Amino acid sequence: MVALPSDLPSSVQADLATVLEQLPHLEHGRLIRQVLETILRMMGREADRLDWKILNYALLDMEQGFQIFYPYRHTRKITIFGSARTGAISPDYQLAEQFAKQITELGFMVMTGAGGGIMEAGNAGAGPDHSFGLNIQLPFEQGANPVMAGDPKLINFKYFFTRKLFFLRESDALVLFPGGFGTQDEAFESLTLIQTGKADPMPVVLVDHPGGDYWQGWDSYIRTHLLNRGLISPDDPSLYTITDNVDDACHAISSFYRVYHSCRYAGDRLIVRLKCDLSDGAVDLLNDEFGDILAKGKIEKSAALPEEHGDETATMHRLIMHFNHRDFGKLHRFIWRLNDLGDRRPEAQHPEQK
Repeated sequence: MVALPSDLPSSVQADLATVLEQLPHLEHGRLIRQVLETILRMMGREADRLDWKILNYALLDMEQGFQIFYPYRHTRKITIFGSARTGAISPDYQLAEQFAKQITELGFMVMTGAGGGIMEAGNAGAGPDHSFGLNIQLPFEQGANPVMAGDPKLINFKYFFTRKLFFLRESDALVLFPGGFGTQDEAFESLTLIQTGKADPMPVVLVDHPGGDYWQGWDSYIRTHLLNRGLISPDDPSLYTITDNVDDACHAISSFYRVYHSCRYAGDRLIVRLKCDLSDGAVDLLNDEFGDILAKGKIEKSAALPEEHGDETATMHRLIMHFNHRDFGKLHRFIWRLNDLGDRRPEAQHPEQK
């Protein structure tokens, strides 16, 4: 344990000692202790006032985010990105509104940056009851769009990096409509994080209005200047889906979570949690088709591992493997394939639940 700074008033030292004594009795006491130890180490070192202000405001951003999202932690959320400049008469605006309406009718919720344009279309289509708005406090921008203004699920972040943290932490799919630098930034950063395993696998759907060529032109750039030059892997375009059809966009998301639930690592093994079982024959097919993504061994069925003790997904079926930590594009294809091979059972009929 990090020693308490000696220059603290005795009353503060006593309060901190009391808190530390109670930690072993708390559910997440070990993690809380690590947080407190980090702060105490900072107290014992030189730090500028600005350092403490950044830490303070970042924690305040995270506190409100954790608090607002917690009641909705078992419902999958779809983040909609796109231009704030898109007008209500634009076909992209109307398509975004239609998509948000349809995806929430399937039980999902919608998140946007709470601004105008495509963001307002997403919140309007979903309605305030099924929407989150992750706003950023900027001195030169107007406030939240009329749908989210005053809503308890509107979060006003001070920092872009904490806002982005919650977009990535809470998103179960990303749907992008045409936009400018900000939209491109979200597209490339999200794909980079998924491609490198720093974000969990999830659908990334790029939506254009019928007859539009925004994402087709973007895809042509990716294939000509990145794929053909060997700057990305051949399977990396599998990380995204391009469509001009709302039904197809909704299907790309709901089908991704038909059997697949989530994944995590335990040591050097990747655990893929499933909402229903796979037959032995289906697992054999996965080994035949995706054996090259393994560092060693085979893809095998498993019950929850000891490392998952107390996990609320402990009763779910699992596949375990020694993934090579490299072929994330093909891992994406692996998930699509196991969704096709899974049993048709009732538990697979609620992709919006997690």
